[in-house]
Amino acid sequence: MASESDQSPNPSWFTPKRLLMIFCIINMLNYVDRGAIASNGVNGSLATCTDSGICTGGSGIQGDFNLNNFQDGILSSAFMVGLLIASPIFASLAKSHNPFRLIGIGLSVWTFAIAGCGSSFDFWSIAICRMLVGVGEASFISLAAPFIDDHAPTAQKTAWLATFYMCIPAGTALGYVYGGFVGSQFNWRVAFWVEAILMLPFPILGFVIKPLQLKGFAPLESKHTPSIETNVSETGDNGMLAEDQALLRESKSTSKLWDQFTNFSKDIQELLHDQVYVVNVLGYIAYNFVIGAYSYWGPKAGYNIYHMSNADLLFGGVTIVCGILGTLAGGLFLDRISSTISNAFKLLSGATFLGAIFCFIAFLFKSLSGFIVFFSIGELLIFVTQAPVNYVSLRCVKPSLRPLSMAISTVSIHVFGDVPSSPLVGVLQDHINDWRKTSLCLTSIFFLAAVIWFIGIFMKNVDLYDKEDEDRSVPSRRGKLTPLLEGSRDTSSEI
Repeated sequence: MASESDQSPNPSWFTPKRLLMIFCIINMLNYVDRGAIASNGVNGSLATCTDSGICTGGSGIQGDFNLNNFQDGILSSAFMVGLLIASPIFASLAKSHNPFRLIGIGLSVWTFAIAGCGSSFDFWSIAICRMLVGVGEASFISLAAPFIDDHAPTAQKTAWLATFYMCIPAGTALGYVYGGFVGSQFNWRVAFWVEAILMLPFPILGFVIKPLQLKGFAPLESKHTPSIETNVSETGDNGMLAEDQALLRESKSTSKLWDQFTNFSKDIQELLHDQVYVVNVLGYIAYNFVIGAYSYWGPKAGYNIYHMSNADLLFGGVTIVCGILGTLAGGLFLDRISSTISNAFKLLSGATFLGAIFCFIAFLFKSLSGFIVFFSIGELLIFVTQAPVNYVSLRCVKPSLRPLSMAISTVSIHVFGDVPSSPLVGVLQDHINDWRKTSLCLTSIFFLAAVIWFIGIFMKNVDLYDKEDEDRSVPSRRGKLTPLLEGSRDTSSEI
């Protein structure tokens, strides 16, 4: 970890564009893995036998481990357990440990866990590895966006965030293709091993390169306070018993742990009392509720409503193209009209409302061609929200709260959004037994998200990026600290 004397205008090998490029590659690999494990080549199928006695061997993970559909479904979402538990923990640790090093630790866990998936021998071994994949991803999800926000050019901050989040649909789509090819040509285990090899340079880089520092977080060395042992020796009490010294050390550790928990609780309360943040996350939950159900039930609904023979390919293709173009357009447009929290809410509300109208009308069409045209326009507008919604989460809180803000946002949209949406929509369909009506009911929730974000336009908001933190348990000057690339981000044009 760099000391204060080491801080210079160009203290690191990184330039802002290099940082963005590396984070985009890491994010892409994260979502390639999610797409790969869901692909037919990696996920596979159970062995089957026809009535005439002709049997076909199983393939992929499901075939090798003889998993039922319930167990197979657990594997696709097991990473969520680790992600939801570890995200707030990494965000909290960022206050006492260098955030850049925490990303290195998280990516190390991810790399070993992915390699473990390829070497697994039964359901429980691969399920545990998938949970650890989520733990590894948690540090990156919580801390990457604040780093990008710090180092992006002032006039392009939302565009840079959009570039980062564009890797989500692109990576997932690439994962489907990659997993299908490697799984069919080689073996599903090879897909995981290759992922681990591709990720390996990045955790190494996180430890060997001089660490970057987030705005609002003081270097650990600047927070040094005399230890109990030092105080003891200075007072001349060298005759203290070893037992007493051990008790003092234990008491000190307990006190530090309690202080960290207390600060974490205060930070959580501060987030929950921030009305702008709460409204933004509530809208994001409603939005993600629909997106999660779309991704799971969309192909099945399309097949039943329009009798598509290639529903997977069609929905996947539309989502990929609209996801990439819409996400980039949202970031560029917000920068063009001036990146403010109020403008972000206007864009969130307007794009979601218009997108909801087009998606709603799409499901009313009897013809497949009409559905494709209107649904594509709707999805394009819906994905405009990706950069603005994360911009608000980063800018409505103080710099030192940004990692926790991103972590709680991620936890909330999954716990209350896409995780329960798929089974609830399934229950609705069982009751209605009409995929068109079910799809219309689901799509209408987009209007709720638009209304919630519309409320945010009229709320009093302040961009707190430059606000100093209160003197809580570290020197008050920490809020004045700027990121290590601050001096070079406008002049560094090389990648």
